[in-house]
Amino acid sequence: MIRHLLWDIDGVLFDTRPAVTYAIKQTLNEMGCAITLSVMDDLARQSLEYCVDTLAARFKLDPDLLRQRSAEHYRQIPPERQPPISGAREVCAWIAARGGLNLIVTARKAESTCALLAAHGMTGLFSDIFTLEQGYPCKPNPAILLAALEKHALNPAETLLICRQETDIQARQAAGVATCLFGAAQASSLPSLRVRDYKALL
Repeated sequence: MIRHLLWDIDGVLFDTRPAVTYAIKQTLNEMGCAITLSVMDDLARQSLEYCVDTLAARFKLDPDLLRQRSAEHYRQIPPERQPPISGAREVCAWIAARGGLNLIVTARKAESTCALLAAHGMTGLFSDIFTLEQGYPCKPNPAILLAALEKHALNPAETLLICRQETDIQARQAAGVATCLFGAAQASSLPSLRVRDYKALL
């Protein structure tokens, strides 16, 4: 039985993609590169990292510079304009009401993660936040998942990671937790289950 959930942020807990793709598009415009939002969305559905790397290669730009300038634009977009994914709040509340834990494991910085939670009244639904800025390596290395399990003494058999990317599925295999792949993204590694609507998860 699943009692605890590990959540990623972008495209899993909050619908941040429109804000991020807008920021990248604004940056490209400033750098003299034109691209439609529909193309941006198609790339971002794979992952934001893939989107940036692909666009940098296409326009012969420094990907680190594109990330830096896009991040500056993104910080100007208020968290109130990046709502929770439909049904995510209800899943978090269901877990909390039954004595389980909701934990965040993300590449996003803690400050912006906390801002999103606070803006949408969801801070109290989460027990802890684990981010790469705390020194954990990127997934598929399972260190960040293992740290969450160890700190809160969670049984891996009772823990589910909700994610969007294949690297998350690979990380969960090493950590011994189940995975729920959310959304339409394709993955060659099989998740424990796949849902496109959190009502199905409930």
